Amino acid sequence: MKPNKYRQAIAEGRIPVGHMVWEFGTRGIAKIAENAGVDFVIFDMEHSGFEIERCFDLIAYSKACSFAPFVRVPEAQYHFLARLMDAGALGVMIGNVETPEVAKYIVDSSKYAPLGRRGVGLGSAHTDYGVPDPAQYFRDSNDSTVIICQIESPKGVANAEAIAATPGVDILWVGHYDLSQGLGIPGQFQHPDFLKALEKTVAAARKHGKRLGIQPGNQQLLEQWLNIGFDVISWNVDSAVYSAALNQGVSNVRSTVERLATTSSSAAQ
Repeated sequence: MKPNKYRQAIAEGRIPVGHMVWEFGTRGIAKIAENAGVDFVIFDMEHSGFEIERCFDLIAYSKACSFAPFVRVPEAQYHFLARLMDAGALGVMIGNVETPEVAKYIVDSSKYAPLGRRGVGLGSAHTDYGVPDPAQYFRDSNDSTVIICQIESPKGVANAEAIAATPGVDILWVGHYDLSQGLGIPGQFQHPDFLKALEKTVAAARKHGKRLGIQPGNQQLLEQWLNIGFDVISWNVDSAVYSAALNQGVSNVRSTVERLATTSSSAAQ
């Protein structure tokens, strides 16, 4: 099976760096992301128009690239989790995980026995349409698959330690906007209540040897959250990156036009 670059980054002692795609689900987005040097890409089904067949295509495009393709599913349901793993995803993200029971269900749906209860359908996309040695494949798949549980509510924070203790869970990922909204302080990422929730989540993950993920959208939050202890970073979403670059480019064109017009006017006098 395809090597998991996310896991390779950890083995090399690096902080895995990725990106979320929720708008530009095109055939070229995988190579664009690879050229940026990402370790993983999260294709988002929760806040996008991506249906499962579109995600199958995006995962297929990703197989020509080095990064690990993950998918954020709309809900913790077997038919999302297992089918996307069968499409060849190397990990799944699930929003608003609030209890260890839900975390266990996610693991069961995504990993093979003895770690889980994922159904077996060899010879499909996840095995590149060949049939591998079953026992070896099940071991490799269980070792490679990345399970990301998002902590996005006060209840999730309260149960963060139990969620982190669930065998098979790899990452506690703070959905910062949802968490701030759940705390009644939407978008206030410096509020003491938000910072306290971050600290509790960080402590829970560290206690059980799990990674901590988050998605900053600016340099200040990036540095702050790295210093707090987050060690898996997704740099923003595709539409925000494109928008920022386009705004900067258009602004530069307008200022250049004005500068050259001023220079020409001065020369003509």
